[in-house]
Amino acid sequence: MARPVTLFTGQWADLPIKELAPLAKEMGYDGLELACWGDHFEVDKALESDSYIKDLKGLLQKNGLQVFCIGNHLVGQSVCDPIDQRHKAILSPKIWGDGDPEGVRRRAAEGMKDTARAAAKLGVKVVSGFTGSSVWDKLYFFPPTPPEVAEAGFADFAARWNPILDVFDEVGVKFGLEVHPSEIAYDIYTAERALEAVGHREAFGFNFDPSHLQWQFVDPAKFVDRFADRIYHVHMKDAATMLDGISGILASHLSFGDHRRGWDFRSVGRGDVDFQSIIRALNRAGYNGPLSIEWEDSGMDRVHGASESAQFTREVDFQPAGQAFDSAFEKK
Repeated sequence: MARPVTLFTGQWADLPIKELAPLAKEMGYDGLELACWGDHFEVDKALESDSYIKDLKGLLQKNGLQVFCIGNHLVGQSVCDPIDQRHKAILSPKIWGDGDPEGVRRRAAEGMKDTARAAAKLGVKVVSGFTGSSVWDKLYFFPPTPPEVAEAGFADFAARWNPILDVFDEVGVKFGLEVHPSEIAYDIYTAERALEAVGHREAFGFNFDPSHLQWQFVDPAKFVDRFADRIYHVHMKDAATMLDGISGILASHLSFGDHRRGWDFRSVGRGDVDFQSIIRALNRAGYNGPLSIEWEDSGMDRVHGASESAQFTREVDFQPAGQAFDSAFEKK
């Protein structure tokens, strides 16, 4: 049975869910990974109103769509981050409050707890998102940065997220961190440290997104192999490097879509990600969940891109072998 192909709605939050749902079906999707911004999945309404959940389920059913995952990246980002004015743009007034950094972090933590509760009420078992990081800005280790600084960052992550994960456990929902620059885990080694920091508890795993590994020159399939039992959700997203002797891999403070960047996102199948190797790795891992397209390509119309991405994903996906190709020669 082919894996469901879903669309992450975060990049479509300008469209009301009533408009996006039929469009997603028309573009070839089986379901949605609902983002907690725009009006796609409103956590407070979900917790306060049974009719909100009923109406949302009815809308999805009417359009032949399923939902396997709720995405709350923006609130999760603010749990561990050093808070500044950039965060105000991605947070609701309720969570931003007066902007006091510690107050924002605490309200964001409560928001992630509520997201788990709301997901459970909708019948969804996975929440994808970010964690933020108090030490991402210490990446370069200059001025000289003792190991204790990084260790304190992982300890801060554990102290802030373990109480959140307690609620995830209570309601039977898992959290999938999208391993990503600016998060506590952004590659294989930091993902291992993040797991260690929270004691390898089952509530914490990964929303695997190959694009963020690809431009760092980390093999995405090796990530799947390393964390096979922690792949709770999968994004299909592509990226390409354009290093030309002038551009740099750190992107030179140039915006996404600027042709001078050393790397950028691409419509699925139009970048450098080897999706065939990823499907084989997911098959080895026994992952049978959705393949959720997070569509980002600044140089392409999004309806065209999301439509071709759905088709590409269906074509690249395949079931694992039920038996060895030469099993006919085995002695009975």
